[in-house]
Amino acid sequence: MEHSDKTARQIWNEVKANPSRARFGFGRKAVLVNIDLQNAYTKTDEFKTAYETDPRQLEYVNRLATDFRSLGWPVVWTHVAYMESAEDAGVWGTRTNTADSLQNIKFGSRRAAFDERLEVDRIRDVIYLKKMPSAFFETQLQSLLVWHQIDTVILTGGSTSGCIRATAVDSLSRGYRTIVPEECVADKHESYHYANLTDLMLKYADVVDVATVFDWLAGQGTSSSKQTGVLREI
Repeated sequence: MEHSDKTARQIWNEVKANPSRARFGFGRKAVLVNIDLQNAYTKTDEFKTAYETDPRQLEYVNRLATDFRSLGWPVVWTHVAYMESAEDAGVWGTRTNTADSLQNIKFGSRRAAFDERLEVDRIRDVIYLKKMPSAFFETQLQSLLVWHQIDTVILTGGSTSGCIRATAVDSLSRGYRTIVPEECVADKHESYHYANLTDLMLKYADVVDVATVFDWLAGQGTSSSKQTGVLREI
């Protein structure tokens, strides 16, 4: 094991600055998966469990969602919420039992609600309730991607070290090109955040500036819309 006195941020900046790092790249058609952008994790002035890395994160996510809809590509939002008994949290809900504990994000609570700054289209967008870290685990996400003939998964939300990482690993394992716009993910502490960005970049995903994603989407043009239209007519 290599030893270092560098911070996680310093190591990330070195990895990010490497011009020769290999990339998976974008494919032909993408899905936008916005993970757990709910009050429990976004309202830093209200909940101890919330976090913010880039203050413009939700602004960027909204713009990405608008761009995806304009292409006719799927936009997915996930959130977590649990029964009063918390039995649906399983063993994950057994380590602590405080007001801030994961399993105490109850259905219908403010902690479970999406941040009101988000522009969620509840008619066109897909909303999944998930119980575990990965957006793929026991949801219909995989079937949705097969239906839409997706080859690229773009992830936003949080946390970088938790649900983003778990979803990225599952995405790669299912054969998808996986993209993480750096400004669109967040975590509780910069050490976890940057250490996991580094690990994602080196193993499981392309971590890119959000401007790179905007530029790629802008270049997709009408061909993607035509593909989507054909698919919907099947």
